[in-house]
Amino acid sequence: MRRVAKKSRKHQRDDGAHEARPRTGGGGRRAGTPATVALTTAGVPFTVHSYDHDPAHPSYGEEAAEAMGVSPDRVFKTLVADVDGVLTVAVVPVAGQLDLKALAAAVGGKRASMADPTLAERTTGYVRGGISPLGQRRRLRTVLDDSATAHTTICVSAGRRGLEVELAPTALTTLTTATLAPIARP
Repeated sequence: MRRVAKKSRKHQRDDGAHEARPRTGGGGRRAGTPATVALTTAGVPFTVHSYDHDPAHPSYGEEAAEAMGVSPDRVFKTLVADVDGVLTVAVVPVAGQLDLKALAAAVGGKRASMADPTLAERTTGYVRGGISPLGQRRRLRTVLDDSATAHTTICVSAGRRGLEVELAPTALTTLTTATLAPIARP
């Protein structure tokens, strides 16, 4: 009989503390978000971190960093931009902002602007604040800020507000066929 790996989450221990349980890809059921399913299918090691999302918090990314106790330099937000009429995903640290000119240059474009939020949601299959660079409904070209390579692991949205995945930046780059470029500014 085959054992089914369960989705990892932060679990509360008897002493009240929270712990993250790592998960590595492998067989088993295909439960979770499209992002976690994509990671599991690819056999990529990752850890899921969940927290209670506060709709009143002004920044989804900063909220995630605070809730997980992780430096904002290691938590990355997923933004969807329009570069010369082509939707493009930009993954940048929550501690910084997206440099639209640098994003356009990274993909050989001339002009970039933030995509219409409704179009971004419809194209990726995720809601704002929960857009993941992984498991999107329609795979978009992706650019990951090169600061990610300074870290062993980074956190990105797992496809739902209050849910993050921690994985190696090289794994994210490979799975999304991302271009690495300096697209963030402080």
